[in-house]
Amino acid sequence: MDETNRTNAIQPAQRLDSVSEYYFSRKLKEVAAMNAAGMQVISLGVGSPDMPPSEETVETLCTEAHNPDGHGYQPYVGIPELREAFSRFYKRWYGVELDAKSEIQPLIGSKEGILHVTLAFVNPGEQVLVPNPGYPTYTSLSRLLGAEVVHYDLKEENGWMPDFEQLERMDLSRVKLMWTNYPNMPTGANATPELYERLVDFARRKGIVIVNDNPYSFILNDHPLSILSVEGAKDCCIEFNSMSKSHNMPGWRIGMIAANPTFISWILKVKSNIDSGMYRAMQLAAVKALDAEADWYEGNNANYSARRNTAGAIMDALGCTYDKNQVGMFLWGRIPDHYTDVEELTEHVLHEARVFIVPGFIFGSNGNRYIRISLCAKNDKLEEALKRIKEITI
Repeated sequence: MDETNRTNAIQPAQRLDSVSEYYFSRKLKEVAAMNAAGMQVISLGVGSPDMPPSEETVETLCTEAHNPDGHGYQPYVGIPELREAFSRFYKRWYGVELDAKSEIQPLIGSKEGILHVTLAFVNPGEQVLVPNPGYPTYTSLSRLLGAEVVHYDLKEENGWMPDFEQLERMDLSRVKLMWTNYPNMPTGANATPELYERLVDFARRKGIVIVNDNPYSFILNDHPLSILSVEGAKDCCIEFNSMSKSHNMPGWRIGMIAANPTFISWILKVKSNIDSGMYRAMQLAAVKALDAEADWYEGNNANYSARRNTAGAIMDALGCTYDKNQVGMFLWGRIPDHYTDVEELTEHVLHEARVFIVPGFIFGSNGNRYIRISLCAKNDKLEEALKRIKEITI
């Protein structure tokens, strides 16, 4: 048998049949090819903050990187200074008391937490509730790990909130986790105390665990909330948070999980078998970022506010409608009725105006008539995108 035939005889694991390559991975290759051909595409796709962390954060990283004793393996549970900083952060901004030693687990980015939590709680064949529309990784990682995904609807007419009457009618006997994400991505719907209270009540009555993904609560949002502020939430809830969005640190990959000590111990059992902790200098720099004063967040949001205005003008130019009360680093809008489907619009804008805008179907079927614009582009780029779009026939 020659070398080619040997390679062709090898097959991937069957779990790969349950997922496809991540949409952004595929589409950004196309955008890169267009740029290589000199088309200068303006990307309003990925939510990767383009502004830097605070100067103090970067200075701390540089200083600590010179420490000759700071380059070894770090504790799986994160250094005490970082866990204590997350605890202070939750107390100061959310009014939530967290024990730094037992109720916080730092993560190498909160995305890995989806893997850890699913492995810790869900057996193959058991079910997880995933929002539609919602972050695609909730679905793809669940399927890769052998869980059965059951979607629950988020719809514009309900303010992109769960339909609790629909949830009450569902057979939840095999459901272990319910993924929630407020402030919501992609829709920009904000959390409310009433929503969190209903989720906690629902979880306690049904014997399931709510996993609330909460990375956007400081972006264009005057009232950050945590589901853990609800009485009894720690008994049945896990919350993710991330420094990627709120502190302009996406490439640093620093996040956290907060939950009761038992849940944290189960998650640590998984995590400690997968990675070896974060670089100490980065953890100490993250401490500095978490201790930022209110004026830092205000300055960050002043930039996002200006960008949001231009993104709204782009929505208007495209004939889309949108809720002006959205929060977070995206703008979500409904496309005009005369389009057959959303890609008719987004592909036209990409190839005629050379502007990449995300079609909402990648977040689920309830996003089929929507687009998402990222605010993670300088305002001059957004203005140029607006100019280009106005020059083509929509």
